[in-house]
Amino acid sequence: MSAVTGGGSSRPDDEPHPGDEFVTLLHLEDERPGLHVRMFGSSEFFRLWLAQVVSATGDWLGLLAISLLAIRLGTGSEGAALSLVLAARIVPGFFFGPVAGVLVDRWDRKRVMVTCDIGRALVMVALPFVNSILGLFLASLALEAFTMLWSPAKEASVPNLVEKEYLATANSLSLVAAYGTFPVGAALMALFGRLSTALFSSSWADNLRLDDMGLAFYFNSLSFLVTAVLIATLALPKRLRAEKDAARGRRARLADPIAELKEGWQFIFVNPVVRTVNMGLATGLIGGGMLIPLGAIYADEVLGAGKSGLGVLISALGVGVAAGVALLSWVQRRVDKARLFTWSLIGSGVFLAAAASISQVHLSTSMVFGIGVCAGSVYVLGFTLIHENVEDNLRGRIFSTLYLLVRACVLLALVVGPLIEDGLDRLSNVLWDRHIEVVGMGIDVPGVRLTLWLAALIILASGAGAVASLRGGSPGMGIHSRDGKVGA
Repeated sequence: MSAVTGGGSSRPDDEPHPGDEFVTLLHLEDERPGLHVRMFGSSEFFRLWLAQVVSATGDWLGLLAISLLAIRLGTGSEGAALSLVLAARIVPGFFFGPVAGVLVDRWDRKRVMVTCDIGRALVMVALPFVNSILGLFLASLALEAFTMLWSPAKEASVPNLVEKEYLATANSLSLVAAYGTFPVGAALMALFGRLSTALFSSSWADNLRLDDMGLAFYFNSLSFLVTAVLIATLALPKRLRAEKDAARGRRARLADPIAELKEGWQFIFVNPVVRTVNMGLATGLIGGGMLIPLGAIYADEVLGAGKSGLGVLISALGVGVAAGVALLSWVQRRVDKARLFTWSLIGSGVFLAAAASISQVHLSTSMVFGIGVCAGSVYVLGFTLIHENVEDNLRGRIFSTLYLLVRACVLLALVVGPLIEDGLDRLSNVLWDRHIEVVGMGIDVPGVRLTLWLAALIILASGAGAVASLRGGSPGMGIHSRDGKVGA
């Protein structure tokens, strides 16, 4: 070993200098990622998240404006007009949703999202000049078609932007972007109402439709364009030439979309984790979705708290969801996500049963908070498990199927929940005069309480089915897809 002599001392040339460690620390400090990267997993996902925030804010604003426009155009039959327009945002998913997943898996996903954002922006620019329910209905159909392509493409792209250990955090942030922006959209709607009155009262403003709804539509259009620019800058992986050639060959054959659709559905049934998530979320939402139309009746008849009580319950639910998402982001690396998904599903059923059984506002509010914690965990864990267990070439179909199931089950709950409540209320009134004695204790049993107990049973059954589904096969099971890759 050679030595370096200097200053009357010598040491081996590979012996570290006293200042080497300090220099190394400085170097590592320089390379340390920024705060937004540490929070979001990557600067690319941070950009996608910003796009989600902007897009979701515009979505909520646009939905409010479309609803108000439907009511104004449907003078004399406002309810029917609003229902028809909102149906245009729900019904197409049952027909176009599965096909959208096939298209997302065939096409370049970044191009799909950018094109859909531009298309939605053009529809929004035209909406201020729509003056009929039919025109509003057709515009809503177009918006929903673009959204059904955009959403699966976005979800399928997330694992390409963050490492696996950041997926739960990424889905938590996506949940915040999707639903936490509703108050912002509502506040903007109120702001545009004031601006249209204060600033745009002249005839030229009327010609440009610069009223409250027009401003909302123009802002929404701008938000979609900003989203398109942000997504266009994402570094999403390009498809290999062999995959493109195979896709062209498949497009030349008419039967292939059906075959690819079957492939996606087969994967859902074969893979135990994906099967568990789809079954658990869908069935659980049949029960959980009943809370939406029955919340006001529950707050009034069971708690005796009226409209103010409903506001307290909604706030508790929202805070609970936020707490569940935050807690999950902290513990997700140390838990079995599939098992925690099933236990969170069961927990939401237990809390719902407890909330329906309690007549005190404060205790019921704490139970509703527990429902929120479990529901937030179920949502984030479900999306994370699909991201982790589905190969890239299948993700579009899997997520479009998930959105289809969620849409169908929520719609079923919204329609069936009030009907069940009315029927059980009549039955309880005939059989027990809406009051029963259990172990010497009197319990009021209005239809809303019985319906919420039934909803809790549905959620608990969903959780039990999810446990059985996981036991039906190991999480590592999968099938071979058409290109030879294994969907694990």
